[in-house]
Amino acid sequence: MRKVVFFLVPRLHLLDLAGPAQVFSTANDLGYRHDLYYVGETDEIGTAQGVPVKARRDWPELGPADLIVVPGWRSPRLAPVPPISAETKRVLRDHHAGGGSVASVCSGADALGAAGLLDGRRYTTHHDLTEELAARYPRASIVRDVLYVVDDRVITSAGIASGIDLALHLVAVECGAEAAAKVAREMVVYARRNGDELQESAMLRHRDHLSDLAHRIQDVIDGRYTDRLPLTDLARGAGVSERTLTRVFTSATGLTPLRYQQLLRLERAEHLIGHGATVEAAARAVGFEDARMLRRLRSRAPEPVVVH
Repeated sequence: MRKVVFFLVPRLHLLDLAGPAQVFSTANDLGYRHDLYYVGETDEIGTAQGVPVKARRDWPELGPADLIVVPGWRSPRLAPVPPISAETKRVLRDHHAGGGSVASVCSGADALGAAGLLDGRRYTTHHDLTEELAARYPRASIVRDVLYVVDDRVITSAGIASGIDLALHLVAVECGAEAAAKVAREMVVYARRNGDELQESAMLRHRDHLSDLAHRIQDVIDGRYTDRLPLTDLARGAGVSERTLTRVFTSATGLTPLRYQQLLRLERAEHLIGHGATVEAAARAVGFEDARMLRRLRSRAPEPVVVH
């Protein structure tokens, strides 16, 4: 039975803890056994969401097969030093030096950095914290805008919901892809994402505007991006001219409606290909008649970051 120890830091984000903990707990329910521990430097840990959680003060005996996870804490900006003691840093270093694995969610990467575990390694964190951590740990290599990174038994994730992706990956490595798929299905996870997928989907990246018309058109495209969506039909449904629709949509999102639809198709196709689908099968699944257009779009897109 593998031990998984969550080290709890004051003002931790509940989902940073609960997401990965639920993955391992669900794995237990399905027969893939993990022994879960919750350790802190005080008996009770206040969370960012106001719900206190209990922790034990003593660490269980750990071996090379075991895992320590440091969930993130609330940090619009990072404190000058992470809220962990010298003794906790030593535990993290010693566990890794002994062959064990350590992981972080969101700002938890700051704790790993303070323990010296990021030096000379690749890592990631929440997109709001990348510049601060990059400056704080210049001997480490930050990988921006990916879900998680694995480097020499140091596993870091972007934060919040990506902690679920990280934990599913760890279950897949330990127990097999079928086990991870069963856990994801039991948890009603829409899709198990690879580490090199973007932290923000196209549906989110192009929503930071105030145009009601553009939002309404995006709602239509988001729900039907695999269908043919002629501009005339979109404009008629919105009650505006094609010219007005194109002008407003492009001004709000930086993309034409067609380019936005293509981006959604490309992103979904890349996800399918990353999970073993052929280019031809992925192209058909996202609404292309054949793979030629998908290949053209992929050739124009920036090269994805490959996470080993």
